[in-house]
Amino acid sequence: MKRTSIFYLLGFLLCCGFTSQAKTIEVCKTCDIKSIKEAINTAEDFDTIYIKKGTYKEYNIVVDKPLTIIGEDHPVIDGELKGEIITITSDNVTVDGLFIINVGTSYTEDYAAIRVVKSKNFLIQNLVLEKLFFGIYLEKARDGKVFHNKIIGDAEEEYNSGNGIQLWYCRNIEIDKNIVTHVRDGIYLEFSDFCTITNNISSNNIRYGLHFMFSNDDLYKGNTFENNGAGVAVMFSKKIKMHSNIFKDNWGSASYGLLLKEINDSEIFNNTFQANTIGINIEGSNRVDYKNNDFISNGWAIKSRGACYANHFTKNNFLYNSFDLSYNSKLNDNTFNYNYWSNYTGYDLDKNGEGDVPFRPVKLFSYIVNRTPETIILLRSLFIDIIDFSEKVSPVFTPDNLMDSYPQMKEIKHDRN
Repeated sequence: MKRTSIFYLLGFLLCCGFTSQAKTIEVCKTCDIKSIKEAINTAEDFDTIYIKKGTYKEYNIVVDKPLTIIGEDHPVIDGELKGEIITITSDNVTVDGLFIINVGTSYTEDYAAIRVVKSKNFLIQNLVLEKLFFGIYLEKARDGKVFHNKIIGDAEEEYNSGNGIQLWYCRNIEIDKNIVTHVRDGIYLEFSDFCTITNNISSNNIRYGLHFMFSNDDLYKGNTFENNGAGVAVMFSKKIKMHSNIFKDNWGSASYGLLLKEINDSEIFNNTFQANTIGINIEGSNRVDYKNNDFISNGWAIKSRGACYANHFTKNNFLYNSFDLSYNSKLNDNTFNYNYWSNYTGYDLDKNGEGDVPFRPVKLFSYIVNRTPETIILLRSLFIDIIDFSEKVSPVFTPDNLMDSYPQMKEIKHDRN
C-alpha cells in the first residue's frame, strides 16, 4: 500500500474514532449543567449542547471550540441589555433554534446578538432575534451560511440603530431565506466577496433593505425589498449579479428601488421594480447589462445622473411610469433596444412585432423637472404634452441618439425562475 494511502486511512480512522466520542450536553434549570457558558466550558470539540426550553439570562457567551448548539422549542437567551450575547471564535460551529433578545446598545462597540469572528464553516439558522442593536455580525469570516432566521428590530433613527445582518471583510458567505425588518440596513456588506444573498425578505427598514460597499463577485437573487427608506444601494463594487428580485413600495423624496454608484461589469436580469419613487438611480456605472426587467408604476423607471457608459438595456418592460427615463447629459454611449414601452404610440405596418418608428424615452418635461422640481405639478397638463412632442420631433435638450430603434409592440413575457 502506498504511503499516502496509509496516511489517508489513518486520518479516516482517527476522525471516526474522535467523532464517535462526541457527546450531547443538556442545559436546563434542573439539569447538572444549568447555563450555556458552563456547558461550553465543559464541552469538548464537536460535542452538541442541547438547550431545553426556558429563559437563560446570559451575555458575553464565547464559543471558542467546534460545537453544535441546538435549542428545544426556541429557548430564550436574554442579554438584559448588558452587551453582546454570543460570540463565535472557532471554526465548525452551528447555532440552531434559539430566541435571542435584549442585546446591549453601545455607540463605541457594535454589540450583536450573534457575532462570528475570523471563523469558517459555520451555520447560523432558525434563530429569532428581537430587541437588538446589530443582529448577526460576521467579521473576517468565510465559508459559512446564515439560513432561515427572523430578525426584528425596533429602529427609529439611523444614528441609534444597527443592521440586521452585517458582513465585514467576509468571503463565500450564503445568506438565504431570512426575514429582516425594522433595523437600519436589513443586510449590509462591506469588503465582502463571492457571497450569495438569496430568497430573503427585507422590509420596513430605516435606510436600505440591502447595502453593498466595496464588495465584488456577489450574487443576490430572489429577494424582496419592500417599503424601506430605499430598497438597495450597490456602491463601489464590480461583477455583481442582481437576478429575479422584487423592489417594491420604496417611496420618499430621496428614495429608490435600486441605487447604483460606481458599479462596473454587472448584470441586472429578471427583476421587478414596482411603485418606487425611482426604479433605478444610476451614477458612474459602466458595462452593466439590464435585461428582462419590469418597471411598473414608478415615478421614474430609470434616472441616469451621468458618467454612465457602455450599458445595455434590452427586452425590458416599461409600464405606466410617470417618466420612463431621466437623463442629464447630451452625450449618450448606452443602448436601449427591443424594449416594450407602454407610452409608445407608433405603428407596425409590416407586422413583425417591432415598431416602425423609433421611441425616444426621454421627455423634455423630465429634463425640466430635474432642474426645477416644483414643475411636477404640471405633469398632466396639455402644455407639457406639446413641449414633449416638440422635443421628440427635434431633440435639443436630450441626446439625439438616445432611442429604442426596435420598440416592441407587445409586453414581453419574462420567466422569473
